[in-house]
Amino acid sequence: MLDRITASLSSLAPAEQRVGKLVLADPRSFARLPVRELAERAHVSKPTVVRFCRSMGYDGLADFKLKLAGSVSEGVPFIHRSVDADDKTGDVLVKVVDNAVAAFLQYRNAASTVALERAAEAIAATWKTGRRIEFYGVGNSGIVAQDAQHKFFRLGVTSIATSDGHMQVMSATLLGPGDCLVIVSNSGRTRDLMDAADIARKNGATTIAITASGSPLASTCQIHLAADHPEGYDRYSPMVSRLMHLLIIDVLATCVALRIGSPLQPILQQMKENLRAKRYA
Repeated sequence: MLDRITASLSSLAPAEQRVGKLVLADPRSFARLPVRELAERAHVSKPTVVRFCRSMGYDGLADFKLKLAGSVSEGVPFIHRSVDADDKTGDVLVKVVDNAVAAFLQYRNAASTVALERAAEAIAATWKTGRRIEFYGVGNSGIVAQDAQHKFFRLGVTSIATSDGHMQVMSATLLGPGDCLVIVSNSGRTRDLMDAADIARKNGATTIAITASGSPLASTCQIHLAADHPEGYDRYSPMVSRLMHLLIIDVLATCVALRIGSPLQPILQQMKENLRAKRYA
């Protein structure tokens, strides 16, 4: 992105060139500063800052800063570097956190809002008709499935979560039209999960996969929420894929809550009162 700005400078108006040079001089600051301060630093008007962003092919300043933040994050020193034996605690902290942040930004910039909307609508529709919502996962993905059940339950959306392969296949057999199955898998190649997805889909249930693009599970399910972060087992690698899956569940739960809307309010209020009474009894 910065190389493209450098190559385009000579074709811009002088005022826009000053904005471009400001980006190149300190891209991190540009990504976080408000338009007023950016204009002051470049000695231009605020509309000129916006025009520069549009001349680079972006919708405006917000879109430009979003992409810039992702580009800069992927260029930080410790991204995709393994932890070495002589690393100090501070080095480990930066490497682990920066790897996770870079993965989240890559997901944010590549995620399909259309797929997220379809998944949220399917889950909300299942809730409104009183049908079954289930979450499946194995290993670390099983932990995500349990977390998903917890998050949705706190919204008043009852569901089932299981990480046992036999239970998944049996439970999927009981699903039918109007039901919704969400399957979490990093590789998308676990046999039991693929079998469960195939059974549920053939029975008429809506199947949603949170998994890697191009995996068998992604092609088996009707809705695919791409989560592309392969774990490297030849060196130390933070479990970023699980964090990404949890992030996707958070986004999905929030979208579902917004679709359900006002009917959730009395449920959440009663739940809060009951928990408070239990906590302070």
